[in-house]
Amino acid sequence: MAFFNNAQAPYAAGPNAASQPLQFFGQPSSGQGYSAYDASGGMSGAGAYGSSSASGNMNMQSRMQMSEGKWWEAFGTGGFEGEPGLMEEIGVNPSHILAKSLTVLNPLKRVDEHIMDDADLAGPLVFCFAFALVLLFSGKPQFSYIYGVAALGTTAIYLLLNVMSETGIDAYRTASVLGYCLLPMVGLGGIGMAVGIDHPLGYVLAILSMLWCTYSASSIFVAVLRMDRQKVLVAYPVGLLYGCFGLLSIFNATK
Repeated sequence: MAFFNNAQAPYAAGPNAASQPLQFFGQPSSGQGYSAYDASGGMSGAGAYGSSSASGNMNMQSRMQMSEGKWWEAFGTGGFEGEPGLMEEIGVNPSHILAKSLTVLNPLKRVDEHIMDDADLAGPLVFCFAFALVLLFSGKPQFSYIYGVAALGTTAIYLLLNVMSETGIDAYRTASVLGYCLLPMVGLGGIGMAVGIDHPLGYVLAILSMLWCTYSASSIFVAVLRMDRQKVLVAYPVGLLYGCFGLLSIFNATK
């Protein structure tokens, strides 16, 4: 007991020692207006910093979870939430392609003058390749002739339309219109693949397909460029172009 009392003696040096708290640091000087440990200010600052860092970590973790995905999702069509579809990213609109194709297939319907505001080459390239493919299956491999005639004819009609019209048209829209209006020729090539068209009835079908393509293309050009009084002048060079495609569908140019 004496040893215990002597050990506690340094901490109880005065009569008010029991009422004073233990202090492990030196007393601050009179010029310093802070204590060794400010319970109210120190704890509040630490709590604010801790809460902000915790919220930042949670936001970072949520962003990482949203950005991470399974490796096989790269080969799918679903993608992530809010991500545009594949067709939209590459500029292909299936609904617009269908609307333009139906306009070509129904030439008696009034053509909307804004139908080529969203011009594309996806449909024309598909129809041009399909036309070459059906001719290949019917024994007429004429890919180079088809693409050559299409390129030269599109360039010539583009120049003529810009000379004849006041507003003008770009080569992209010219190729788009001519490519979409090639759709009846694809049907003619399909008939030739099935039963052949190198006979009088096939010639009649070729002429009808050529007139169909010409009327559809000239109607679209007239509606887009507002050339109502020049429809015959527009139809003449367009008819020559589709006449070349009709001859390619009947005869084999490689013989």
